[in-house]
Amino acid sequence: MNDAPVALVTGGGSGIGAAVARQLLAAGHRVTVTGRGERRLREFADGLGHPEGLLTVVGSASSFDDVQDAVDRTRKTFGRLDTVVANAGSATHDSVVDGDPAGWTEMVLTNVLGPALLIRAAVDALKETRGRIVLIGSVAGFVPTPGNLYGATKWAVTGLAENTRRQVTEFGVGVTLVAPGRVETPFWDSYGSLPPGHLLTADQIADSVVWAIRQPAGVDVNTVVVRPLGQPN
Repeated sequence: MNDAPVALVTGGGSGIGAAVARQLLAAGHRVTVTGRGERRLREFADGLGHPEGLLTVVGSASSFDDVQDAVDRTRKTFGRLDTVVANAGSATHDSVVDGDPAGWTEMVLTNVLGPALLIRAAVDALKETRGRIVLIGSVAGFVPTPGNLYGATKWAVTGLAENTRRQVTEFGVGVTLVAPGRVETPFWDSYGSLPPGHLLTADQIADSVVWAIRQPAGVDVNTVVVRPLGQPN
């Protein structure tokens, strides 16, 4: 068990993050899952039967102290860190023209600052293991949508992935951007309903994340865009 790889997943109590954590645990990884809600993390662990290889840490993805604490606790508990998955994110589902600015600060900090903080906190540990950084972006980070500030945050994540890759590849650290299209997750709760048309499942996106993580040594898969059939944009 001590040689099993270790992953840290932010925002892992539900949706894509939880699906990634479940699949990695099933593949023999040890996994730390972070999130802001203690109850959600507890229910996630309860649902899995509290496996020995699971650590849950309450904290905000946009707080460097919280992120550093999660990295430190992961290394103390499991002895190493091989992969980080920057999954935590939120959306206000409005526009810069007529939206409510009250929710924008939290969204921008979580979606843009959060992945950068995770990279900063984890990079030294990942250099030791020649590990991997996975950033969960979005199709919205490739295809402009009128007035969509959420999309702008995901364009920032798209850029962050390549900027980071160029800096850490010389240390043997891989960087993968996984950019989903429409996925049926709690992401849409604040929207009020699911969007029309076929939606992917969280497990289908997790398949791509885990596939990238489990590539052979020396292989760096950088960008994976996954849309449901029928999504035109």
